[in-house]
Amino acid sequence: MHIVYLHGFNSSPQSLKAGETAAWLAAHSPDIALHCPRLSPHPAEAIRQASALLDTLPPDTALIGSSLGGFYATDLAEARGLRAALINPAIRPDRDLHRFLGEQTNPYTGEVYTLDERDMAALQAQCVATPALDRYWLLLGTCDEVLDWREAARHYRQNRQTIFNGDDHRLNNWPKVLPDVIAWARAALSNSR
Repeated sequence: MHIVYLHGFNSSPQSLKAGETAAWLAAHSPDIALHCPRLSPHPAEAIRQASALLDTLPPDTALIGSSLGGFYATDLAEARGLRAALINPAIRPDRDLHRFLGEQTNPYTGEVYTLDERDMAALQAQCVATPALDRYWLLLGTCDEVLDWREAARHYRQNRQTIFNGDDHRLNNWPKVLPDVIAWARAALSNSR
């Protein structure tokens, strides 16, 4: 089994959730290959990178996406018919990231880049208006300081949702729910064979 973890805006494969995922899989499910690519800060290139990785993996690969990575995971899951666990996913990053236009520095990698209107247009083009039924497991914190969890709950209303009262954008409950997410992904992949 393969899982692709897609990190969020100004994050990296060295993020805490990505590290927790890798550590748990190594300890409890070493048969699962985790892929956590370092995504470009430019959305069109990030989707190309993730798509190129998925081209090398079996068609029953599962996705995990956090924040902007959840937005990307939705676009890829819809295009390829995959299952995805979404951690506090961005719904309209073209709107939410508009205030970050200009020079940015990724705190994990030190990469300096410029976010511009072309990036916002690429994000708008990747929006999925109506996510497929029963393809996603949404994991939300009600005290998300970055995104409005209610917007995601509405957007994915026809999909499984776990809402953690009082949890934030980082989703401190991620290690607790991770075993169930992996079991869900395994079961979904087994049923598709």
